Amino acid sequence: MPTDKPHSNQSIDALLTFDREHIWHPYTSATNPLPTQLVTAANGVHLELANGDKIIDGMASWWSAIHGYNHPALNQAAKAQIDTMSHVMFGGLTHSPAIELCQTLLDITPANLEHVFLADSGSISVEVAIKMAVQFWQAKGDNSKSKMLSLRGGYHGDTFAAMSVCDPDTGMHHLFNKAVIKQAFTQRPNCRFDQDFNPECLQDLEATIKENHAELAALILEPIVQGAGGMWFYHPEFLKKARELCDQYQLLLISDEIATGFGRTGKLFACEWANIQPDIMCIGKALTGGYMSLAATLASREVAHGISQNGGVFMHGPTFMGNPLACAVAVQSLRTLLESDWQKRIHTIERQLKQHLNIARTLESVADVRVLGAIGVLEMNELVNVAHAQAFFVKQGVWVRPFGKLIYIMPPYIINDVELEAVCRAMTNYAELLSTPES
Repeated sequence: MPTDKPHSNQSIDALLTFDREHIWHPYTSATNPLPTQLVTAANGVHLELANGDKIIDGMASWWSAIHGYNHPALNQAAKAQIDTMSHVMFGGLTHSPAIELCQTLLDITPANLEHVFLADSGSISVEVAIKMAVQFWQAKGDNSKSKMLSLRGGYHGDTFAAMSVCDPDTGMHHLFNKAVIKQAFTQRPNCRFDQDFNPECLQDLEATIKENHAELAALILEPIVQGAGGMWFYHPEFLKKARELCDQYQLLLISDEIATGFGRTGKLFACEWANIQPDIMCIGKALTGGYMSLAATLASREVAHGISQNGGVFMHGPTFMGNPLACAVAVQSLRTLLESDWQKRIHTIERQLKQHLNIARTLESVADVRVLGAIGVLEMNELVNVAHAQAFFVKQGVWVRPFGKLIYIMPPYIINDVELEAVCRAMTNYAELLSTPES
């Protein structure tokens, strides 16, 4: 057995050297990786680094840690559950954490959703949703309806079916275009959330559905906010009309609320902005308050019973489906959210983001500023050097992880006014730096 592997008592340099040489982090090179920061603790909105510095997390651990870190109620839920049962297979068995979680989810999601399929991660919940849509039409005797329709600019995950419905050209998965299933795409809605609705933005969607509806099983979209595909906020009327077109041409509507769910946009779920009900909804990320991976795919009675007619069964079953530990934490996370005045908090965050970020509109490096709920975005004119930006932000005492041309934040809801101002100031400082010729 090798004896030269690092242990927890090794120096910071030794740990980071091993990390750089052997651990492959997301969206980076194995031979020339982006620099990493060694985190030793997390509490509230702060990450504590190995050198003792504390930085404000503007990302909520990829949008999931809505209550911040080391939350006492969530900690207690995890400790209590692990002493009882950390995991048991979900095939043929069930448990109260899963039942209570699903009861809560059905109470707070659109009324037509009556069945919950628990999954491991957001990407898997999308895979499940796509399989549900295809199997639904097969159960109805229509094998021709097997393709998905997706919006350009969208992002739905990194697994293969999920990749197939992400933007095929500008998305992060263009390398796999020849390997993934070919789906149908329609133009990104160019009707901004904060402007008057222009019906012309529906023309391509309507034409695409009209021409291809015989082979389309479902339209999948991120409601109101396209997340990792570009942080684009579009008008609720587009979503409302998309629901009507799906009904008219017999497509299922899949709402990917993985990033937008649980209050992030100012509504508990983003589809509420248009007052629509999807046939299938995907949720994840903030479901456990960032404590561990858990997701779910919710389906209407029509979809679930359609698949199950004549003895049909849904063909999916993750090993860690319905993990009791994750479910118990999710129950407490939802309780913590719903018992708080989260709407007021999101409104306050939104107001502050607009106040602090709008000053960047005049900077030469900035193409656009967008704010919705607890999401703040600076879109730059040029691609952002992630390594350079991360180092700058850490020196400013904050954690912001840009991608593409976007410098954005989705902070924990518990962030206070002073902390949020510090994060926004770091963002505008960096944009100002990029606006100077010598930068």
